[in-house]
Amino acid sequence: MAHATIYVGFTVPQLLRGASRIFPTHSALVVLRHSAFCYCTVNGTIKSKRKMDHLERTANNFRQEIISQAKVCGMTNESERVKRLRLAVANKDFTFKAGQWVDFFIPGVSVVGGFSICSSPGLLEREGILELAVKHSVHPPAHWIHTECTLDSEVALRVGGDFFFDPQPGDSPVKLVLIAGGVGINPLFSILLHIADLHGYQEGKGNGYKMGTVKLYYSAKNTSELLFKKNILGLMNAFPGKITCRFHVTQQSSQICKELEPHVTEGRISEKDLEEHVSKDTLWYICGPPPMIESISKLLSNIGVPRNCVFFEKWW
Repeated sequence: MAHATIYVGFTVPQLLRGASRIFPTHSALVVLRHSAFCYCTVNGTIKSKRKMDHLERTANNFRQEIISQAKVCGMTNESERVKRLRLAVANKDFTFKAGQWVDFFIPGVSVVGGFSICSSPGLLEREGILELAVKHSVHPPAHWIHTECTLDSEVALRVGGDFFFDPQPGDSPVKLVLIAGGVGINPLFSILLHIADLHGYQEGKGNGYKMGTVKLYYSAKNTSELLFKKNILGLMNAFPGKITCRFHVTQQSSQICKELEPHVTEGRISEKDLEEHVSKDTLWYICGPPPMIESISKLLSNIGVPRNCVFFEKWW
């Protein structure tokens, strides 16, 4: 494999050798390439007796060939249980589409992590920076990020995934509805930031991008678990009428702050919330726990949304 040796104290082929039974070679991967959108079909309820790891779950997903060294250059707590990492990517040819994830290789940790990117492709292009927001868990890569990772820690990254939004200049504008549950906000926040970048390019340069409106529905237990909320409010203020958001909380016990309160609904995302957005030029992107995705998919089917307009990412 090209670009295989990573100088972070290990080589990626050595790390993957133990997983060879579940990790296909590049020639065996099913490569799905679409210029703008990739459709993933909803197949009903997940039935599994055990939790698959990242490599098993994504064995048939697209993966880039490039594996790049990266260095941690920033760490913040996005919430009590979610840590946000800024990573300086070494390889200048490393790219991704908004909504994709990375294989996350850690020296000394045999398990490969899989984390959705929460920053925009534009940030990587402008500054060589990629961001991840990782929830604490006992899973070795997540546990390492929360307990051992420090500034200047070195890792390696490879982009993969068939869930993305990548419009091209000259494409007809579409409306987007983004529906997130919990940390499922990560790839959708990347898409939201990408749309904001393209709106900025459209206004400043007139370079052929035609962007429609985007509505984000984001559900969590309470407002303290809503990730990126200040950034999202900032985007709404920067692009009024073009980017809007409704936060949903299901177990709120404390008072909601004044800044956030006008945008918060107590209760789950409902059919009534979604039906006003149904149109022939609307695309729907969903990311969250499988039960939520299945529930939302049924709601969309009930209100007449064609299956080929629904895109989703199931991780858990």
